[in-house]
Amino acid sequence: MSKSIRIETPLTKEKLKSLKAGDSVLISGVIYTGRDAAHKKMIEALAKGADLPFSVNDQIIYFVGPTPAKEGQVIGSAGPTTSGRMDAYSPTLIAEGLTGMIGKGLRSPEVIDAMKEHSAVYFGAIGGAGAIISKCIVSAEIIAYPELGTEAVRRLTVKDFPVIVVIDCYGNNLYEIGKAQYRSL
Repeated sequence: MSKSIRIETPLTKEKLKSLKAGDSVLISGVIYTGRDAAHKKMIEALAKGADLPFSVNDQIIYFVGPTPAKEGQVIGSAGPTTSGRMDAYSPTLIAEGLTGMIGKGLRSPEVIDAMKEHSAVYFGAIGGAGAIISKCIVSAEIIAYPELGTEAVRRLTVKDFPVIVVIDCYGNNLYEIGKAQYRSL
């Protein structure tokens, strides 16, 4: 049975082990943003032996490219992007200690295997709700790759950021569970 949970970052392995596919979660604390262009740069940095723009250990990356903030706002609309775009890069970051990802859509078997091997979770955010989600973002600061514009890496401080555990660290997948439940009706 799914439950509602509040968590504070960092997302340690101890915290994520209690999260199950289907749980509703409100995240507060620091999370980072990154889409495919930023992920590519981070993987290239690792391949060269360079440091990442932030330590991914026990951190969450939100797959988002927010719109520019209007006057008086911290950030513009900040809805999730399709997570599959990061599938080529996510296993490497998970092996480096990344424990959480937020996006929308399916993940590859390679990502799920890395999540099970290294203990990470995949959260789903509601696509099309970017304006509402942005209200949970208290502060936003570009910390790397400003040349990427909207895809630059940002450090976000969030309060009660709503997500659902889509794939837990044990490999339980809400998309598969939901289909099975529907078929059994």
